[in-house]
Amino acid sequence: MEDSKMSKKPNLIYVFADQLRWNSLGCHGDALAQTPGIDAFSERSLELCNAVSGHPVCAPYRASLFTGKYTTSTGMVINEIRMNTNHRCFAHVLNDGGYETAYIGKWHMYAAELGNHYDPKNSYIPKGPDRLGFDGLFAGYNFHHNYYGAAAYYHLNSPEKHYVSGYEPDAQTDMAIECLKDLKEGEKPFALFLSLGTPHDPWVPENVPGEYLDRFRDTEFTLPENYLPDNDPHADDWAKLSPRERKELTEWMRVYYAMTANLDSNISRLLEEIRRMGLDENSIIIFTSDHGELFGAHGRRAKNIFYEEAVRVPFFMRYKAAGLTGGSSDICLNTVDIMPTLLTMMGLPVPSEVEGQDYSKALLGQGGAEPEGALMMGTGATAAWEDGHEWRAFRTKEYTYAVYKSDGQELLFDNIHDPMQMKNLINAPGYAHIAEELREKMLAEMKKISDTFESSSYYEKNWVEDRLIIRTATLAERGAKCPR
Repeated sequence: MEDSKMSKKPNLIYVFADQLRWNSLGCHGDALAQTPGIDAFSERSLELCNAVSGHPVCAPYRASLFTGKYTTSTGMVINEIRMNTNHRCFAHVLNDGGYETAYIGKWHMYAAELGNHYDPKNSYIPKGPDRLGFDGLFAGYNFHHNYYGAAAYYHLNSPEKHYVSGYEPDAQTDMAIECLKDLKEGEKPFALFLSLGTPHDPWVPENVPGEYLDRFRDTEFTLPENYLPDNDPHADDWAKLSPRERKELTEWMRVYYAMTANLDSNISRLLEEIRRMGLDENSIIIFTSDHGELFGAHGRRAKNIFYEEAVRVPFFMRYKAAGLTGGSSDICLNTVDIMPTLLTMMGLPVPSEVEGQDYSKALLGQGGAEPEGALMMGTGATAAWEDGHEWRAFRTKEYTYAVYKSDGQELLFDNIHDPMQMKNLINAPGYAHIAEELREKMLAEMKKISDTFESSSYYEKNWVEDRLIIRTATLAERGAKCPR
């Protein structure tokens, strides 16, 4: 690479979908997917084919993304609790490094109430510490996934709702394009984060443009190969399926695939505008997702579990100035590793409190260490205080080891030879040493971050007051100051 191309700090354009699983893209072999734009981008990018969501739930993912810390250190153990702001976050480093920041879309780290999502006291994230350093354009909302009409809005710097015209993901993409035009004219390098809501449910025909749903009118959707007719006994209410819902699964898929096709259209036109503006030359461009979706696999729907359908996410990185314009890497990139890896690529310091690792050298072909695997966790029900759903797992390039807290059940899957994870090898002859090795690696990683694998009720009692996070495994109290 030419030194002149690398002398200027790169911009960062980080785009993440919501609930888009790895295997629902054409480039990953899904013959039903209509994703030509994302497929083309995959060919022009470095693909991290073993990237995982370390805690595959909306709010925990975002908390880890912006702090570089595991859930037990962010305290975001379930959805709909409010983030503790005493962290040295991604955007804080960007600000101090001379970057302009912008955030568009779902935030999901502010509400302190289960439900009542459209009340501005929950949906408006006030300017200041609760934005975790995002001091530039902030066109966001805490949580909603109805993409039309009165439910489709964002806030700026007041509780006033700004309603979008048409389909919300289209409007968010329009806003991102206009934002990039403004940022391009500025003197500072910039970082834009675009959080698109699709293809997160509700999966009803009224929640996706008709032109995209029409593409799949005659498509035959079938239940996954690893579908189970009974609910997983460890599933929370968000993961369970009623008899009626089981009958609706294939129709849900129809809307999901239509939403994904619309997502692809938005990604395509965003990338084209980036190219047209010349921002492709010195920008790190990421497309990924916060987690996946099961659609009845393993007797579950939604996410919040260690199975591949939930944790494995697409992750494409294009950085033309550094030569990342194709190929793939099989390192097990975890959510907590994203912040330190990108900051290093951008020539910015990584806060000492960050728990993830910097794998920029490995991705840039400069040698460097690779992770042995990824520690993954579930710390409770999706959005309620309820014991019985907690788990820990360790995923390598080949295997996934997992254990539930409630009954100690262990699982071991060979992801290469059994990609649908249908055969639990924990007691199979010849696998005891593999299970023991992964178990020990998992426990060692947990020890590093003071994760003592507690029940959800422990976190409710000791870490959270009125759904506000006041302490975590590494933050002793609300007023604790992290290194700046």
